[in-house]
Amino acid sequence: MTRLSSINNTFDSYQKLIALYQEHKEKMFDDISIELSYFFSANMCAALGAILDRFKSNLNDIHFVQINPEIERILLKNDFLTYYGRNRALDTHNTTIKFQKLKKTDGKFFKNYVMDELIEGHRSDLPKMSSGVKEKIIEAIYEIFVNAQIHSETEFIYTCGQFFPNKNKIEFTIVDTGIGFKNRINKRFNTKVSAEKAILWAVRDKNTTKEGITGGLGLAILKEFIQRNRGKMQIVSNEGYYQFDASSEVTKAFRGEFPGTIVNLQFSTDDKSNYTLKGEVNLDDIF
Repeated sequence: MTRLSSINNTFDSYQKLIALYQEHKEKMFDDISIELSYFFSANMCAALGAILDRFKSNLNDIHFVQINPEIERILLKNDFLTYYGRNRALDTHNTTIKFQKLKKTDGKFFKNYVMDELIEGHRSDLPKMSSGVKEKIIEAIYEIFVNAQIHSETEFIYTCGQFFPNKNKIEFTIVDTGIGFKNRINKRFNTKVSAEKAILWAVRDKNTTKEGITGGLGLAILKEFIQRNRGKMQIVSNEGYYQFDASSEVTKAFRGEFPGTIVNLQFSTDDKSNYTLKGEVNLDDIF
């Protein structure tokens, strides 16, 4: 049995998920038992779901043998455990952003999901934004989906989120189980860059692996908003880790590889700014 404990949005927590994958990735026709204890940040269901699907593709059976009651309550509310035969629970406090396992052809659904679940709907906890800023944020997040759709060679894309009222944070995570930034860039440009350098290249404005197409704006726009919002961006791809916030930009290397890419976006909900594009009625500075 593998015990996952204290899974938060940290380098160490991603390392624990990578260790889970490394432990079981070669198994076939086996039973894999998982225990979730102490704490599990609900948005990390996107990463855990992606890993467990890799195990299931090798015809393994997944069993949650023990789940902390508080964790179980959240994972029933966000629909994650419904993928493992459980009945969902009503989210009366509207703090969850539902777990979704999407096909690559579900781009329109994903875009509406971001609008309804994250930007508008019951996510009014986000800072005030003009319609122009909302559109740019949605398009930037949608570009992450499109990049996974076109370049990652993944079969499915996983997404989930969670609002933490006591911490004034929203976490929103998108995951694929494709070839990762390093392999994508090395394949496109015939290079041998590390996973960390590949991520750094990908987050730079206008960098893209699309041939003959201007792109790469999504992550750059999100970085700009996150810096002003005092939020955070994390990317896990292959053995590389990247984190950006208002005060720092760091990269590290994991022991072992994640089978694909995780993009996690953290937004601060206690931000009292009113974000507006230049040229709109309110000329507050943004972008």
